[in-house]
Amino acid sequence: MKIKSASRILSLILLGATLLAPLTACGPKEKDPAGEQIKQVDYVASLKLDLSSETVKQEVTVEHFTDGDTTTFQKKGNGDYPNTLLTARYLAVNTPESTGKIEEWGKAASNFTKEALKSATSIIVESDDGNWNADSTGNRYLVWVWYKPEGGSDYRNLNLELLQNGLAIASNSAQNRYGDTCMDAIAQAKALKLKVYSNEKDPDYYYGDATIVSMKELRCNLKSYLNTKVAFEGVVTKNAGQSVYVEDYDEESGRTFGIYIYYGYNLSSGGLRILSVGNRVRVVGSVQYYETGDSYQVADVSYDARKPDDPDNMKLISEGNEIAYPETTVETFNSQVTLKVGEEEKTFSYAELALGTSISMKKLKVVDAYTTVSETASNGAMTLTCEDESGKRITVRTEVLRNADGSKVTEDYFLNKTIDVKGVVEYFKGAYQIKVFDLADVVIQ
Repeated sequence: MKIKSASRILSLILLGATLLAPLTACGPKEKDPAGEQIKQVDYVASLKLDLSSETVKQEVTVEHFTDGDTTTFQKKGNGDYPNTLLTARYLAVNTPESTGKIEEWGKAASNFTKEALKSATSIIVESDDGNWNADSTGNRYLVWVWYKPEGGSDYRNLNLELLQNGLAIASNSAQNRYGDTCMDAIAQAKALKLKVYSNEKDPDYYYGDATIVSMKELRCNLKSYLNTKVAFEGVVTKNAGQSVYVEDYDEESGRTFGIYIYYGYNLSSGGLRILSVGNRVRVVGSVQYYETGDSYQVADVSYDARKPDDPDNMKLISEGNEIAYPETTVETFNSQVTLKVGEEEKTFSYAELALGTSISMKKLKVVDAYTTVSETASNGAMTLTCEDESGKRITVRTEVLRNADGSKVTEDYFLNKTIDVKGVVEYFKGAYQIKVFDLADVVIQ
């Protein structure tokens, strides 16, 4: 049975209002064409969760987030849902994309969902009828997501809240048990010209001519973006000559993805400051194949301080971010991994997928060492052959490392020692290895 809203007539009037000015958090309320202020209705507060209804329900906790309208939950306690994990596709809503290719207001919708659920004291998912119904993929279940805010006594319907705040468009919104209330919320969001219904620019969106992608999308489909101008975000992990490594964490897969960015000698001091380690940045550049290194990179990045609004400029987003350095083992490093990319599953070499990404390993015994001798800046760099406790091998390649007094670190410092290392995955002569840049990133046990 559909729940009727007492405000249906008001919403139809609101739907026809086309001359309204955008609403801001601190600005005046919207006015209808006659100049009267529009009274905003909190439809979410008026909709109540009926725990005694015929629908099936399950209390859950968040396993991981995907985007604004898709979340994977873990079953909590007893309930009707048969499996431990439930990947939920929110009923009645379609939020803009924030994974893969990025759309306007996609990050805002994704962040809204995360903030609501991360601070919730209780979350319940509810079917639209007496069954758990899968979507067209067969892997996700169509549900209503109810959450109890910290300090609150009532559950709020997150699907409806996304619609009410203009962070989603309709998706069969009228054809469900809360259809009338959903349509009322959509009508109000349109009338108030909120977010996706506004003419405002999304402050988190890139409005240039590059293809906007997530780091995961870029890393998992590099060949598809060859010689393509792309825009993406990530945290700077290491400076390496005229280049940096940038990475980003993907909640859905629980993995960090990174890439090598070559800027050459083209950046001003302002651009170099933006690329400081720990800064989260937006990068705009072209994907290129680096033949000498037999790997992909992003190049043609630029920064012009005279053009702060130029969409092709690098942009500083935040400072002081921690570097991930996810810990792994030699066995895992040499294994295969299957990931969901879009709607399909793909299998990758773990090391290939980790290329350009920070990494850490512990308890590696250095069984052999080789020092580069040349007239170049790499004179004194070392290649360390390491074994884990089971005898599996991995190569650690160092930059020229120096002691506190400025003298070069030599092979004897590492040979036959057991070390913990932090570095970045790189590809060299057909093999993946760990690149170490600083002596502080090697701890001798």
